[in-house]
Amino acid sequence: MKYDTEKTSAWIEAMALSDSQAAFGSLYAACYKRLIRFTRLYLPSDADAEEVVSDTFLSLWNSRKLLPGISNFDAWLYSVARNKAISYYRSQYGMETVGLEENDTDLSLRTATTPEDELIAREDADRLNAAVDTLPAKCRAVFKLVREDRLKYREVATILHISVKTVEAHLATAVRKLREALHDGDRENRGKA
Repeated sequence: MKYDTEKTSAWIEAMALSDSQAAFGSLYAACYKRLIRFTRLYLPSDADAEEVVSDTFLSLWNSRKLLPGISNFDAWLYSVARNKAISYYRSQYGMETVGLEENDTDLSLRTATTPEDELIAREDADRLNAAVDTLPAKCRAVFKLVREDRLKYREVATILHISVKTVEAHLATAVRKLREALHDGDRENRGKA
């Protein structure tokens, strides 16, 4: 399901005013995959991320009466998920700090093309995913939140507890490093041909 802020506002209102489980289910369906991908940045397994996201949605349901008063729901939801992921990691693994884990970024596009076009697109996506995985942890997190989840710089800054200028710097670094990595890969491929 595509994420839509107008629908989200309507679901929040329905949950707050009438305890609508249907609205909660719709919000869950709209946000679940994004939160799994986000919490996997902090946690070592899909099972851990699923548990944290479930706990995040439980907190959302328990806070439903307060949600209409939250000015930036996305930032609030990501912050809850982030804090729960960190707490979970610390309780399960006994660590004081949490590092962002390696994750693949599926940036491939599915279209009605020839098998050769699909192979080339898959190779390009694999190279891009590999390049994203080489980014420093914070750079990778900023890149994924801005480019994949389409959050605003201010929202990302709130979620990661950094300044907007730091978000801009991380994104500029990520784009530069990705461009360099992909350009180097193009040179290597031309050398093989």
